[in-house]
Order: sequence, then structure tokens, then C-alpha cells
Amino acid sequence: MSVNYGNLIRSIDVFNENMLIGLREGSIYHGAFDRGNNGTKIMSSHSDGEVWGMDTFKQFLMTSGDDNKVMMWNPSKRVFSGDAGVSLKTTTFKRGASTLSNLPAAQQSRAVACNEHFIVISTNCGFCEVRATDGIYDADTIHTLSDPKEWNQCISFSPDDTMCAVGSHDNKVYIYETTNWTLKSTCKGHSSFIIALDWCKQSKNIRTNSGDYELLFWNAEDGAQDPSGKSNTVGVEWATSTVKFGWNVEGIFPRGTDGTHINAVAGSSDGTLVACGDDYGLVTLFNDPVRKGHKPRAFRGHSEHVTNVRFSTDDQWLWSAGGYDQTVMQWKRC
Repeated sequence: MSVNYGNLIRSIDVFNENMLIGLREGSIYHGAFDRGNNGTKIMSSHSDGEVWGMDTFKQFLMTSGDDNKVMMWNPSKRVFSGDAGVSLKTTTFKRGASTLSNLPAAQQSRAVACNEHFIVISTNCGFCEVRATDGIYDADTIHTLSDPKEWNQCISFSPDDTMCAVGSHDNKVYIYETTNWTLKSTCKGHSSFIIALDWCKQSKNIRTNSGDYELLFWNAEDGAQDPSGKSNTVGVEWATSTVKFGWNVEGIFPRGTDGTHINAVAGSSDGTLVACGDDYGLVTLFNDPVRKGHKPRAFRGHSEHVTNVRFSTDDQWLWSAGGYDQTVMQWKRC
């Protein structure tokens, strides 16, 4: 192999005239051990800091991390499809999420969301970059959402795709109109940072969790809080189930824990399963609803804390992201 990888090479193995080269940026190349062979990339991955952002688009999976990468995966073929940078900006930020990455905070991402038309990438500075889905691999940004003042942990499009909600660590939820990406409303009322949010299927209401274990309900049109939302939404169907404090997930916490070790929750589309990712490196699976005392099936594969989980639209696959192991795993429903 004659490619010059510079100082990116981390490991090399040779066997029967074949060579494998592992690079620090997460790639593995394979080729014949001779001059003139450029080698073939056989694996791509995240490579610096942690991986937190995850969302699905049709039959594709998207992840974002602290390494200035937004990566697209094709789960049906189990292959990497392409990547893009989080941002070209080099802004640093003192109030971002803690990280082991040495990249500027503007090039680190802890949340990403996508639909048929747009991808929204949150930075560790708080601002979000909006790009066209068909131009994801381009550096051009259509809009910059600069209202959040701290880093964002959750982003979600409304089921009708007319709005996008951004849950920030500045204790607010910002709801944008996707026609022109203007700020439609702001949800103010949490006394701690936003960790999860769900839209109802009619795109009228959202429910949110915060770091102090609050569960609040909001009107998306004007951002007003519904103080009686818990009772007023009894008959409401939710498009997603990512909140970890609620009546249907009250049993996801083992006895003796304080709730902080659960990093992510995802409910299946058919409403029968709830998946969790935790600090112990486990992906746990419960029947929905989860009552206190219910026992999960636990799956080990990650070597680090599991930061995110997502079901496929047909519920046949479950994906999980490991934080510092920078690994995306695919689980098949049996």
C-alpha cells in the first residue's frame, strides 16, 4: 500500500500479504502489501470524545458526536453511507457539555434530528445548523438557530413536519416553524435543563422532562404551559416516547438508583416495548407500560455508558450509541 496516512496511523496488522491499517479518525483500511495499492476503507466510525446524537430518517440512521462528524448509516446493508461536519466555526464555549475532545465546542454535537427535508445539528455552544437533507454532505448551512444559550440535549420534528422543537440546557424549549425557520414560541417554566421531549401525534402539544425530574406539558402554538397537562392529556397519543419520568416508565429505574444513570429512553411505534440506555453499558428492554418491580431483559455489548437508543420505524430494529466507546450497535427484534 502506498497511501500516506501521515500521523493518523494507530495500528497495523499484516497476514499473508494482506495489510490492515487502523487510523485515529476511526477508519480501517485493507489492501495488499505491495506498492501502488491504495487500499479499501472497510470501516468508518466516530473517533473523538463521545457520541450522543441519534435520529432515524426513512431507512437510514444518523449519529453525531464530539468529533465534528455527522454520520449516515444504512442499517439494512450494515454499511456507512457518508458523513458531514458539524460546523466550520471554531467557537469555544465555557458552558458546553463536558467532553474529552480537543475540538472547538462549535464542532461538537450532542443532538441531531432529521426528516425528509431538513437535518438540524446542535453544537456544544447551543446554536444549531439547519441543512437540506439532500445536501447533508455539503458544508452550506441554510439557517442558524441562535436562540439557545447553552448546549441542547434533544431535538425533534413535529409529526406533520411543520415545526421543530429544541430542548436546551438553558431550561427552555424553542419551537421553530420549518417553512422559514423563524422562532414560533418558547416554552419557559422548567427550573432545570431539558433532557427529553415528545410531540403528540396531532402536533399540538409537547411533553418535556428536565434535570430535576419534572414532567411538564406545553401548547406548541404559543409555548404556554398547561398546569393540568397530566390529566388533560390522558387520552392523547404521543408520536414518540422518550421522556424517562412519566406514568408509563415509572418502573425503568432499579431500586436504590436516583434516576440519573438512565441516559435515554425510546418507545416502540406499536406501543409494546420500552428501551433504555444506561451508565452501566446496558441496553434494557421492558414491556410497555413499565410498572415498578418489572424486570427487563438486559443486553451487554457497549464498553461504555449507552447515551442513546432508537427503534426503527417498523420496530424490527433497535439502535444504541455508546458514549466514549464511540460505537453504534444494531439489535434485531426476535
